[in-house]
Amino acid sequence: MAGAGAGFGNRLCAAAAVLAATLAACGEGAAGNTVNWYVFNEPGGAYAEAAANCSAGSGGRYRIAIRALPTDANVQREQLVRRLAAQDRSVDVIGMDVIWTGEFAEAGWIQPFPPARAEQISSGLLAGPLQTATYKDRLFAAPFTSNTQLLWYRTDRVATPPRTWDEMIDVATRLRNETGEPNYVEVQGNRYEGYTVWFNALLESAGGSVVAPAAGDDAPGVSLEQAPTVRALEVIRRLATSPVADPSLSTSTEDTTRLAFQSGRATFMVNYPFVYPSAQEDAPEVFRNMGWARYPAVVEGQPSRPPLGGINLGVGAFSRHPDLAFEAVQCLISEDNQVIAAVRGGLPPTLERAYDRPEMRDAYPFGDAIRESLRDAAPRPVAAAYNDISLAIQRTLHPPRSVSPERTARELRSLVQRAIRGEALL
Repeated sequence: MAGAGAGFGNRLCAAAAVLAATLAACGEGAAGNTVNWYVFNEPGGAYAEAAANCSAGSGGRYRIAIRALPTDANVQREQLVRRLAAQDRSVDVIGMDVIWTGEFAEAGWIQPFPPARAEQISSGLLAGPLQTATYKDRLFAAPFTSNTQLLWYRTDRVATPPRTWDEMIDVATRLRNETGEPNYVEVQGNRYEGYTVWFNALLESAGGSVVAPAAGDDAPGVSLEQAPTVRALEVIRRLATSPVADPSLSTSTEDTTRLAFQSGRATFMVNYPFVYPSAQEDAPEVFRNMGWARYPAVVEGQPSRPPLGGINLGVGAFSRHPDLAFEAVQCLISEDNQVIAAVRGGLPPTLERAYDRPEMRDAYPFGDAIRESLRDAAPRPVAAAYNDISLAIQRTLHPPRSVSPERTARELRSLVQRAIRGEALL
């Protein structure tokens, strides 16, 4: 879901100086060899098991204590920013949404991994997750879990899944005309992070990008070249004005699109793998005819760049014992712990080799499709100004029916440029 790879926070509610004393008091267990891991409360118990495994395997060098954060990514970020802005020394390891890397690194809230550890961590990682952890050519986080979207479709209606967005809209429209049934194409079009995820995947698939790569210590600049941006926006416009757009497109989220697919009204849906066990439990008739394929391409003959989410682990800049924190992170992201998180928590691994494990193949019949997607996935911009960039995208492109590709592309580039410069109040 977008909340696994999305999230942007609210404005800080208090000044760091006021918070410092309070947060220091909250830093229980910060002394000695306790490594505090601030991360959302994963309900399957996978994170707790990983922490216990690493604590036991350290031979007494450290003990990992989970400091549970709320489930909502916005609130997670807000609580972490408050602590980090106040230089809270109890923050050792941070479970970060993949879109926080640039912001946290630029603010000086997380430490870059030492070169030797960075090389070890990078070995065997899938390309997409690795990009989310890298800022200004340095590794600032260790990819732990990941996520991507697949194309889900009805095998009783479509023999071969479409390869492009245009083909998908054409097929759904033909089925609608032949059967008189909706045959919707379900996507996430509400004014929230999920819409940014959709647009970014379309833009990258069209050969473009939101920001230009940073060179050395320079901050990334705006990209959004006109031709690929227009092509991506043409897909949004075409679907939004087609007869197979769900009438609730402008308010659709991961969960509402899941429910629409389970109801039988939709023939196609782009969404995260959580929809598979959900359909198995809640809509067995639909589940029996539920197929999966790679995320659709924008340009025929050019591979798609699927969405990318997940959790990276960073080491707090003010940690009392960063050496133990780095050691703990390297243990937490081990292959065994990643497979536990995948099987128990539904959180796909970032290590290529993990997908060949028997328990992964049993739990993820579509595991090869996820691995392929993560190889080619399109990270959202790794930029310090990401929050404002995402808001600029949502504001300019919503509602989807309002998109006018040529005009909207120019407006979007201007607003994103202002966001990067810190000029946009969004």
